[in-house]
Amino acid sequence: MKTVLINALVVGSGGFVGALARYGLSGLVHRQLPHTTFPYGTLVVNLLGCLLIGLLAGISESRQLLGPELRTFALIGVLGAFTTFSTFGHETFQMLRNAEYFRVAASVGMHVILGLALVWAGYALTASR
Repeated sequence: MKTVLINALVVGSGGFVGALARYGLSGLVHRQLPHTTFPYGTLVVNLLGCLLIGLLAGISESRQLLGPELRTFALIGVLGAFTTFSTFGHETFQMLRNAEYFRVAASVGMHVILGLALVWAGYALTASR
């Protein structure tokens, strides 16, 4: 039970940092581009998150520089709150490395198609008519 509580605190602390970083960076990008309606802030956060999770996973695997607690803090906590898109990218990359092409196609398709469908469904269920 103690380990579960410690892991929850590690993830929660990292999540706090990641959420603040997402809010700050996205806001900074939008302030630099005030006349656009394209979500550049979200794009920058998602792409940076993908780069960072790739860098940290690569360092962790190849050089064993991150212990389990720091890996949990950084990958699950910070980057999980910064952007779940980075986790999606990392998991998809792992499946590609393992030549699981059908699983890649299924995962990408379900995330994009079902995700958009559920946003539409949620909106349709709650939007005033």
